[in-house]
Amino acid sequence: MKLLQILAFYLIGISLVSMILMWMDKQKAIYGSWRIKEKTLFAMAALGGALGIYIGMNIFRHKTKHLRFSIGIPIILIINVVMSYWIVQVLTG
Repeated sequence: MKLLQILAFYLIGISLVSMILMWMDKQKAIYGSWRIKEKTLFAMAALGGALGIYIGMNIFRHKTKHLRFSIGIPIILIINVVMSYWIVQVLTG
């Protein structure tokens, strides 16, 4: 499998997992259960799942009023896009 395909599958996969984590945390918040740590959500974003976190924030209306998330996640998303672009440029020469 080509490296670009692996990168694409990785980014799609981590974004889906990140979005699911946002849904799970929203459900836990609704039912007063144990929550997913914010550090975990930010770590997933930093590892390439910022798009999933961002989509999850908006679809599930979760953490949208937290300044740390409403500013931090878009910044991390921009970094994810720039890094992905750079990786593609390096891989394609």
